[in-house]
Parts: sequence; C-alpha cells; structure tokens
Amino acid sequence: MRHMKAGRTFNRDTNARKALFIGLAKNLIEKEQIKTTLPKAKDLRSVVEKLITRAKVDTVANRRLTASELGNASAATVKKLFDVLGKRYANRPGGYTRVLKAGFRYGDAAPMAIIELVDRDVNAKKAAKPVEAPVAEAATEEAAQAE
Repeated sequence: MRHMKAGRTFNRDTNARKALFIGLAKNLIEKEQIKTTLPKAKDLRSVVEKLITRAKVDTVANRRLTASELGNASAATVKKLFDVLGKRYANRPGGYTRVLKAGFRYGDAAPMAIIELVDRDVNAKKAAKPVEAPVAEAATEEAAQAE
C-alpha cells in the first residue's frame, strides 16, 4: 500500500518520471504555455516553480544546479530561465504558474489542462518555432551557393 507516499507515479519508474517532467519543464520554460493532461500539469507545477525560485538568484552555482537538473543540452533554456524569467518574477513570492482545465481528450477522454506562466509573454510560444526555420533555410542556401 502507498500510505504516506506523496506524488503520482504515472505508471512509470523513477527515471522515466524524471525524464517526463524534465521534458515538460523545458517546453514550458521555452514556450511559456503548454497543453498536457491535468494530473501531469498539477505535478509539473511544483517542478517549474522550484526552478524559477532558484533562477531569481543568478549565481554560477544556481545555473550549474539548474543545468544539471534539466540536462546538459538545455543551455538556451537555462539562459532564458535566469535572464528572462528570474528577473520577471524577482518581486513575486511564488505562484508562477497557472493551471487551466481544457476539457477532455478525444481518444481516451483524459482530462486535459493548459499550464502557463503567470504574466507570460504571448509571443514566446510563436517565437519558439520560427527560430529553427531560418537556420535550416540558411543552411540550404549555403549549400546551394557552394555548388
């Protein structure tokens, strides 16, 4: 029995659950709004709020701790977390995220939710996609010029 055990397991082992929340946290930090299931959004809230609280004090140690928690391939995410979000919420004592219920998923009727950062940048979600497209276009243009 799971008496006095906090948190949901999501039918995953510990490493898979940590990987799930790392991926969701990276997406939430980059896009500032994501859609997921309601239980995942509720558990993700505590993960992201701890990261933002640490980002309010910009030290090398805090950056390294955050980078190790989010994985080494997330330098841009850590940079945004400390340079943008840490400064945005510097005077806020907590409650950086908001969970909004968004109906039920069509396939399995799972309760869906939108988790977003409070006082979010509306253009952040749109800006996440076009940044990669010009890089790919520039690479194809350079390859065409090389021929």
